[in-house]
Amino acid sequence: MPDFRMVLGTGNAKKKAELQRLLAPYPQIQLTSLADYPDALEVEETGSTFAENAELKATVQARHLNRWVLAEDSGISVDALDGAPGIYSARFSGEQATDTSNNELLLEKITGVPYEKRTAFYTCHMALSDPHGVIHIRCEDQCHGRILTAGRGSGGFGYDPLFEIPEYHATFGELGSSVKSVLSHRARANRKFVPLLLALMESLKIQ
Repeated sequence: MPDFRMVLGTGNAKKKAELQRLLAPYPQIQLTSLADYPDALEVEETGSTFAENAELKATVQARHLNRWVLAEDSGISVDALDGAPGIYSARFSGEQATDTSNNELLLEKITGVPYEKRTAFYTCHMALSDPHGVIHIRCEDQCHGRILTAGRGSGGFGYDPLFEIPEYHATFGELGSSVKSVLSHRARANRKFVPLLLALMESLKIQ
């Protein structure tokens, strides 16, 4: 049985572990990450959308490594800020941004906005490129919630302590990784991605 080897276009161990859990029933799929490739590139995210950035990172890295590469781009969009920070989520408060400085700036910008109007959503766009830089799979999903006036919980990263899932009355920072790995934008996109990957492997006669 031939294997399908794929590089996850990040060195983030948590993202790799999340996808590996979904791929566990398919041992023929071998997943590595950029942490396994010392010569991996630092691809500049010059796109204007999550989709453009994900596809840019996938295609450039795939051609460089001569491997199938799955890349993603994700971030949070706040309705009261007309969708900001969006693709600039990681560097919202500047080039030297930290999770703390980003959260502080977000809270500052929506000071006084009532709870019912603090709606927001996380987006994750995933793109799989072949070694020639051709995109074969695109998928995207979102997770909707609200931004609180102060952080709660120490789990997760980024804006997670501020992002409340109203149905659970808890933030991603409080819910923990097991729940987040079901509800999150990334988890939802991953669940879309896996059947698309299996169909692609079928078409490539990799079973």
